[in-house]
Amino acid sequence: MSSTVTLVVPPRAAGQRVDLFVSTVDDEEDVAFVPPGISRSLIQKLIATGELTVDGHVVRASHRLCGGETIVMTLSDPTPTQLVGEPMELDVLYEDDQLIAVAKPAGLVVHPGAGHDTGTLVHGLLAHCDDLGGIGGELRPGIVHRLDRETSGVIVVAKTSRAHLEIARQFAEREVGKAYVAFVLGEPSPKRAIIDTFYGRHPKHRTRFTSRLTTGKRAVTSYQVVAAAAGISELQIALGTGRTHQIRVHMADRGHPVLADREYGGRQLDRIKDGGLRELVAKLGRQALHAARLELNHPISGDRLILEAPLPVELENLHQALCTCAGLDG
Repeated sequence: MSSTVTLVVPPRAAGQRVDLFVSTVDDEEDVAFVPPGISRSLIQKLIATGELTVDGHVVRASHRLCGGETIVMTLSDPTPTQLVGEPMELDVLYEDDQLIAVAKPAGLVVHPGAGHDTGTLVHGLLAHCDDLGGIGGELRPGIVHRLDRETSGVIVVAKTSRAHLEIARQFAEREVGKAYVAFVLGEPSPKRAIIDTFYGRHPKHRTRFTSRLTTGKRAVTSYQVVAAAAGISELQIALGTGRTHQIRVHMADRGHPVLADREYGGRQLDRIKDGGLRELVAKLGRQALHAARLELNHPISGDRLILEAPLPVELENLHQALCTCAGLDG
C-alpha cells in the first residue's frame, strides 16, 4: 500500500534545491504538507527512484525550483519500528483505534533523538499501544506535532497511516485549535493583542529563534492577560501558526519571557515583587507553559474532538497564588 502527497511550491522557495525544500518545508505554512518524519535522505531516495516528481517530471535532487510547481510524492507504508516499548504511566485523555491523546508532563521528551535514546513519550506509547506500528517514521511513530520537553499538556498521536495523514493535513491547513496557558514576567500591554511577525533562527544563536526579523516565515500569536500582580501575569494564548518555540520567543522579544524559561530569559526572579510568588517560581524546575486544549476533527468520523489537560499541580499552585495576590477568585 502507498499514499500520495501533493505539495504546491510557494514563491518564497524559488531558487531552492528540491530535496532541501521538501525536507524542510514548514507544515504550518504551505498549501499542502509533508508528513512528519520525512528526512532529506528519504526525499533523495524518492527522487532517485522516480517516486517524487516536479510537474510530472523526474528531476535530480539538485533541481532548482522556480515557485508554483506541483511536487507529487508516493510514500510506501512505513516499516514497523524497531524501538522497544517502555511501560510508563500515561495520562490518557482520549483513545480509540485511530488515535490517542495524552497529557504530557513537563520533562518528558516526545521522541528519541540526540541524547534521548530511551525514556521518551514514544517509548511509553509503544508499550501502551499494540497498534502504533511505524506510522510516521521509525523514531517518531505516530507523532504529528510536538511539545518542548519542559512544556506540559495535550499531545495527539496517530495510530494508522490514514489518521496520521489526515491529522497532519489539519495542522497544515490550520484547522486545529491550539490554546495554551503561560505565566510570564511583567504585564503585557495591551492586555489583549495579536502578535504577527516574521520568524526564524536567531542569526547569532543557532539553537534559538527570534521574531526580530525583516524577512522570514510568518508567526501569529494571540494572547489575553487573565491575571496580573507583583510583576508576573497569567496569559491565555491561541496560536495561529505553530513555529518552534513560538510562544516563548514572541513573549520574550516583547520583554515578557515565560517564567523559568532558561533559554529566553525567564529566570529574572528579581522582577517578581512578591516573596511567595518568587519562591514558587524559583521551585518550578520547568518553564511555565502548558498546552491546555487541542481541538481537531476526528480523522475518520469527522466529529470535532476537544481535548483538554488541566494545569499540573506546580502551575495550579502558581495560578492560585497569583489570583490571591491580584485579589481575584481562583
